[in-house]
Amino acid sequence: MIRFIVSIVLMLFLITNQSAQAKLKVVSSCSIFDDMARNIAGDLVDLESIVPIGGDPHLHSPTPRDARLVQKADMILINGLTFEGWIQELIENSGTKGETVLITKGVKPITSQLYKDSSDPHAWMTANNGLIYIKNIADALINADPRHADQYRANYNTYKTKISEADAFIRTEIAKIPESKRVLITSHDAFSYFGNEYGLQVEPIVGVSTETDVQTADMIRVAKTIRDKKVPALFVESTINPKILEQIAKDNKIKIGGELFADSLAEPEKEAGSYVGMLLHNAKTIVKGLTLVTAESTLDPALEKELKEVNTKGLNFLIYFGLGILIVAVALFLRKKNRHV
Repeated sequence: MIRFIVSIVLMLFLITNQSAQAKLKVVSSCSIFDDMARNIAGDLVDLESIVPIGGDPHLHSPTPRDARLVQKADMILINGLTFEGWIQELIENSGTKGETVLITKGVKPITSQLYKDSSDPHAWMTANNGLIYIKNIADALINADPRHADQYRANYNTYKTKISEADAFIRTEIAKIPESKRVLITSHDAFSYFGNEYGLQVEPIVGVSTETDVQTADMIRVAKTIRDKKVPALFVESTINPKILEQIAKDNKIKIGGELFADSLAEPEKEAGSYVGMLLHNAKTIVKGLTLVTAESTLDPALEKELKEVNTKGLNFLIYFGLGILIVAVALFLRKKNRHV
């Protein structure tokens, strides 16, 4: 009987201890913030992203799955600054008791030039702002789960170093672009923080939200910039249909410089599959595109060679023809002069 009672007590202790050791459930609004949290928390917490990789957080429509994630969450990481216009309603309707953490606290937002009381939400696009994001995430995890505080701090410090190194790399890369060519044309206005921080003139087709439609005035503005600045390439974004930019590139006889990532990471196995990797990928892609030779020919190489040969032959003919006329004219002049003598 005593053994039975002891067994029951031990079982209850184990169950209680396992419950006490249950992992935090942390939900992020998009894949970028999920990766930040993962680098700090490691396997100490259960992590989920509402908007999946490749999804557009501007256009996301919450699903029943999203409501279940948020309802069970102990912590919800959000960007704010109008990035996830749908998320407050989702949180309220889910009935969650989890803490909502604004991870842009301390960021100096860029205000919209077009819309009153509206800010550009893409603050994570610079490494220095990324450091603010991860500090807010680390502080929130430490407050919610103090028993793992030392591990969170150690992971945070390691991650902080990686992001700082990425910042130095980006600055070195951008310096390779001639100053007159530092013009970045993209699908939507997700790179203003990046441009301000690293010295690029940013010319997006549309504003900070992908919900905005392209206007004729935007097309004219971008085409004028391409001509005036002799921009060699423009850049598509991973979450936005590239057709309009491809048409602009074709009309202006310039290149697509590559694919950039702003509102979502790439698949994990790719370079841009992490936050730091995304920053590095974007910098390298921009530098490669903007150091192309301006107005590089899009003709088939064989056809281009043939046309050059034809032009050369035509030019030689004109030169010889002109010299022939000159010689005849001189001869006639001398003959006429001799007759008078």
